[in-house]
Amino acid sequence: MTIKDSIQPTEKSPVQAAIGRTSRLFFADHLRAALVILVVLHHLAVVYGEGVSFWYVDPPKNAESLGGFALILFVLFNQAWFMGALFLLAGYFTPGSFERKGSGSFLKNRLLRLGIPLIIWIFVLNPFSNIGLFLEPVRWITNPLTWQNFWQMYPEFIGFGVAWFLALLLIFSFGYAAWRWLNRNRPSASIREFSPPSYLGVGIFILALALVTYLIRIIVPVGKSVLDFPTLAYLPQYLSFFIVGTIAYRRNWFCSLPSRMGKVGFVTAVVATLFLYPIPILGMLGGTMRFLGNGSWSSAVYALWDSTFAVGMSLAAITFFRRFFNEKSRLGSFLSQQSYSIYVIHSPIIVVLAYAFYLAFAPRGIDLGPILKFGIAAVIMVPICFVVAYLIRKIPGVSRVL
Repeated sequence: MTIKDSIQPTEKSPVQAAIGRTSRLFFADHLRAALVILVVLHHLAVVYGEGVSFWYVDPPKNAESLGGFALILFVLFNQAWFMGALFLLAGYFTPGSFERKGSGSFLKNRLLRLGIPLIIWIFVLNPFSNIGLFLEPVRWITNPLTWQNFWQMYPEFIGFGVAWFLALLLIFSFGYAAWRWLNRNRPSASIREFSPPSYLGVGIFILALALVTYLIRIIVPVGKSVLDFPTLAYLPQYLSFFIVGTIAYRRNWFCSLPSRMGKVGFVTAVVATLFLYPIPILGMLGGTMRFLGNGSWSSAVYALWDSTFAVGMSLAAITFFRRFFNEKSRLGSFLSQQSYSIYVIHSPIIVVLAYAFYLAFAPRGIDLGPILKFGIAAVIMVPICFVVAYLIRKIPGVSRVL
């Protein structure tokens, strides 16, 4: 993850430019770590919210609590942008990695860093996380945990789970390598100093993304799993953000993006939330979920909102972290070094600790409510995830993969 502080106006080949980039983007490391922490909090919110499915769910006693509804909204806000932002970061560092390593070493590295964790997750960590399905309080009587019925259902527990991100990123990486191979005979494009994207260009991108997203959700509504990918309703965002990331690398946008554009992006995200978000969400209070897709008008509004929100928040996050978190620190280095490992291992940790949390309070008749349980669990579980990730990466050879 290295680029020069600025790209000189003199022309260079892409390979020369990649070799000459020596300054680490600490703010990008810190942003990625923050996004992974948000992923952990996202899945904790799923555990303590209501009406949503995870490996382990600890629902509130009241079927329709305000706290549970707030956690659902938290999940929807996260889902609108944070994985797209991770794909944007991944896309940004893909061209430099490809040019430093060459196509063969690049693909070998992607298979090592993405393929091995993906296989371990599919056949080990995902089935282990599914133990939580046997431990849910609402299922204790009808579905007690026994190793016999767990192993009988093991084939059903094989799947992507949260590792869908690794699978999709692996596909994108191979797609990028294929694109570079198809264009191998073209003259090397020179790299010059580019101006940042225009507001008009950003606006057109948002509208195009919203339109394609709306059309995709006619077939694949939000929440529908396809080929074990749980969020393909957001595929237009994931793919376009990855592609924009590769373009941003060429044009040095992460460093040249004006701070004002980040502020405008944040304000735009807030305004869109105030004026667009309530329109489809109010229907959820009445028990309808048509905003999730199927060609409804509320789905079009929701697609426009989450496209605007995703772009605005990504612009804001990049400029915010560049301004305030672009210095090397021991804490920042520690958090960023463990972030990828945490993404891979956090789900089984959440299942085990959430169940232990339940046993600590439920038998004593203590009901803390979803918000308080979520808050306490977050304070405890996030640091534990970092400690476990650190210890795992100390195992010889593991740090090469994680």
